[in-house]
Amino acid sequence: MRSVVPCNFSQPFCYNTAMKYSKVQEETLKNKVAQDFFGNFDCTEIIEKIDFAVKNKKGHVVDYFLWAEAKAAQTDVCEMLAQLVLTIGKARTFDKITPPPFLGCFDREKIAFLPYHSVQEIFYQSDFNWKVTPSNRNTREFKRVYALIKKILYGDSVASSVIPAQAGIQTKDINPVSLDPRLRGGDIPYLFDFTKDEKALRQFIADNFVVGKSDTTKTRIDKNNFISIYNRWLEVVKPTIAVNWDDAKKTGIIDGDFYLADLLSRENETLKEKLFVLLRSSYYVLDRHLDTRGLMTSSTADFTDRQKAHNQFWKIYERPPLEEYWDYIIERRDLLVPQDIRERKGSFFTPRIWVELSQKYIADVLGTDWQDEYYVWDCAAGTGNLLVGLTNKYNIWASTIDKADVDVMHQRIDSGANLLKDHVFQFDFLNDDFGKLPKGLQDIMNDPKQREKLIIYINPPYAEVSTIGGGKASVNQSKIHSQYTSQLGTAGRELFALFLARIYCEIPGCRIAEFSKIKTLQGSAFEKFREFFNAHLEKMLIIPAHTFDNVSGKFPIGFKIWDTDKKVTFTKIKADIFGVDGKLIGKKTYRPYDKSQYINKWISLFKDSGDVNIGWMDGINGNDFYHNDIVFIVNNKEQMPNPRGIWINAGNLIPVCVYFAVRKCIDGTWINDRDQFLNPNNKWKKDIDFQNDCLAYTLFSNNIQSQHGVNHWIPFLEGEVNARDKFDSHFMVSFISGKLIPNRYADLFGQNVDKFFKREFSAEAKAVFAAGRKLWTYYHSHPKCNVNASLYDIREHFQGRNDKGRMNAKSDDATYTELIGNLRLALKTLAEKIAPKVYEYGFLKE
Repeated sequence: MRSVVPCNFSQPFCYNTAMKYSKVQEETLKNKVAQDFFGNFDCTEIIEKIDFAVKNKKGHVVDYFLWAEAKAAQTDVCEMLAQLVLTIGKARTFDKITPPPFLGCFDREKIAFLPYHSVQEIFYQSDFNWKVTPSNRNTREFKRVYALIKKILYGDSVASSVIPAQAGIQTKDINPVSLDPRLRGGDIPYLFDFTKDEKALRQFIADNFVVGKSDTTKTRIDKNNFISIYNRWLEVVKPTIAVNWDDAKKTGIIDGDFYLADLLSRENETLKEKLFVLLRSSYYVLDRHLDTRGLMTSSTADFTDRQKAHNQFWKIYERPPLEEYWDYIIERRDLLVPQDIRERKGSFFTPRIWVELSQKYIADVLGTDWQDEYYVWDCAAGTGNLLVGLTNKYNIWASTIDKADVDVMHQRIDSGANLLKDHVFQFDFLNDDFGKLPKGLQDIMNDPKQREKLIIYINPPYAEVSTIGGGKASVNQSKIHSQYTSQLGTAGRELFALFLARIYCEIPGCRIAEFSKIKTLQGSAFEKFREFFNAHLEKMLIIPAHTFDNVSGKFPIGFKIWDTDKKVTFTKIKADIFGVDGKLIGKKTYRPYDKSQYINKWISLFKDSGDVNIGWMDGINGNDFYHNDIVFIVNNKEQMPNPRGIWINAGNLIPVCVYFAVRKCIDGTWINDRDQFLNPNNKWKKDIDFQNDCLAYTLFSNNIQSQHGVNHWIPFLEGEVNARDKFDSHFMVSFISGKLIPNRYADLFGQNVDKFFKREFSAEAKAVFAAGRKLWTYYHSHPKCNVNASLYDIREHFQGRNDKGRMNAKSDDATYTELIGNLRLALKTLAEKIAPKVYEYGFLKE
């Protein structure tokens, strides 16, 4: 191993030697480093946004040896590593791909390596915002990670001097990860100068980039990554286990049971006895087996490859996990199925924080003695975690479609779970008859008085037909779907809607306490459902969907308490909003909308065939924030794979710009993700200032490209930007100055046409024009500029494209970076001016 004492913290490496790679750009640098030092490996693969990766050419359990950050200029090692950690954490790359033994960074002068396990715990901080831009060194998150990296590399003495200044946090708030003492105390682990340390660097790579090298490749397993590691186990280990998986499934044993046996073991001996499968050195012991007579017996399972893949796989993971995670992992056994099966089942494990909060809300509605006065049935129980915390086991029933989940709950009862085995049973709620229910529960169902004391307490599956492909399009097909399809309409595509329909119709008078999407309250596809489902919504809260296992996306999940005995049409409710930490952060009003109110029906009124079409606005087939990302203005509809939009011309330019600015000026969040944009009131027609603000916003926010046709969207004259030649179109300048006056406007707005089209812009809009003018002028100062360039073309010119053909997020041109930054800031200020009127004019409701 080779390490060098840094001369200072801003430049932690300083040899007075000529740099091996001087005056090269970043892409060239990466190619040269790959060729000179990693020629025996594969460095061609791009992993998400990680700059550089080294992979074994032959393919193995260990896919990668190194993920690294690269910089063309000389850069502080801690800064590069901090950016790399933020890049990996933002994409959660470690959940998708087995991490390498090393993270690293390099510039023209040096290369550094850091064992992955030494920074692993950084990724699991509970109070960290991973959504920041990794390259932004001014964020609190960057400074925090920088401080953590600094502490790992240099120890507590250095950290105590840099952390408060760098991160605004106290040293005591940081939990340093465990690192070999030889790598601490002022030295950077594995740091090499490309020129002076070339021989040592080559030796380091030869010694450490070796498949199965256990001292650098151990990855800890915890509650955050055990599912992603299970997915890798499925590919590598499962095929080598000599088991007939169809027969095993009939007895209630799944491949996840073998994984648990592996995971909760030390030296190939399972440590926890009460599992369905146990690992015993070189074979597995199953606690059940159907013999030829159909009788249950114990059985064993061997490996088909003499355990070679199994042993190799577990060389790269540290097992068992900490004992504090064991029960957490076992309780989530229902998630140990391949991803496609989890999606089909709609498995969404309810986090403990929301379980406790939901039970508090039930108590708020029904009183503190509700557990003694009411019965509870979780008819989509999974492994029963929603019932944790309930005290009166004699009033609780739990059912699930999978026998294996019933077995897990029975095992939990043996370990002390507060349930009765006779109250836990297998039941397909969307297909089975209620005659299959236990007698005690049937008695409650058949007695109207007792039924009023029944709470159906569920987090039902969220699988949906439209999100399932590859032969799984019939996920919603069931007896209940067939029975209620006419009442549900398009809502019948979703499993949770089918659960609610059966409960409402077949268990009348009960209460429903359920976690589900907000679609039931305001989704356009659920209008028919709302006509059918007339229950009183008593109380509601919303929480971020991404806090649930197996859920991605920034949308809200609501916990709603319904009284089905009160037949009322839902009109409005004010829901409590809770953040990821479980703290109340505000309130939000929900209300239903009629189809005729939606914004896409409104904009369709302005479809017009003008003499000159200057563009195409696509994406008018979704009315909520979730669909804002599909709204684009381009040259023509042929650019879109499935065009659904409207042609733009002088006759409808203002309504189009109003639509576009209204959809884009307010950022989408998990809270407003399903808010619907609506048909506005008529006040917007008389607000010329608002219309002009929307025009200015749209002029500098579209995706027009000159390569796809004449660019009619240049808002300047040639002399204003020192253009090198005449523009092909002056449409926009003529429109702004009032020279283009479509006859249709007189009828549309009911105003004096001559007065209306003398456009005077607000101070905020003028600031946008001024920032844009400076950007255009700078672009036209370049000799090879495209005279008719659009804003998109200008951005592409300065930012370039990556290997995947995507436009880069940043540019090396400092002047451009400043100018585009000023334009974006001016647009943000203009958007903030437009936003209040979006609500005032009824495009959105508070």
